[in-house]
Amino acid sequence: MPDNNRISTCLWFNDQAQEAASFYTAIFPNSAILQVIHYSEAGRDIHRREPGSVMLVEFELDGHRYTALNGGPAFRFNQATSLVVNCANQEEIDHYWHRLCDGGDPAAQQCGWLKDKYGISWQVVPARILDLFQADTDPELTARCMAKMMKMKKIRIDDLT
Repeated sequence: MPDNNRISTCLWFNDQAQEAASFYTAIFPNSAILQVIHYSEAGRDIHRREPGSVMLVEFELDGHRYTALNGGPAFRFNQATSLVVNCANQEEIDHYWHRLCDGGDPAAQQCGWLKDKYGISWQVVPARILDLFQADTDPELTARCMAKMMKMKKIRIDDLT
């Protein structure tokens, strides 16, 4: 494994790992499912999964490596962790927002955050969002941007400044 993939993210699903990996790789460019590993009879008394069913899916989203695990219902995603999509322009924000929201939870959408149909939280934001919130450079701009963003679900770049 290359050094730039020393740390990767594992996403725990009940049994939707392959479906979710396919959903995400269809949204992001330079993405692919790299391998699918199946449960075997070994450890069945612990994992309680049917031999041959999907255990792990290794995939890349725009060059970033992820593992999706079908680990059962013991753990659920929550908003304490999110994946951030830094977008170059409004067109990218619109694309990722609409695709990731498809089937997701509309009540979980605010300030560029959304929750997809698998329960994963995402932040779809302008790549320059942190520049807009550096109070030491222009406190008035920062306050204005923050006040406007707090009222938004999907971020509209032109409406922030």
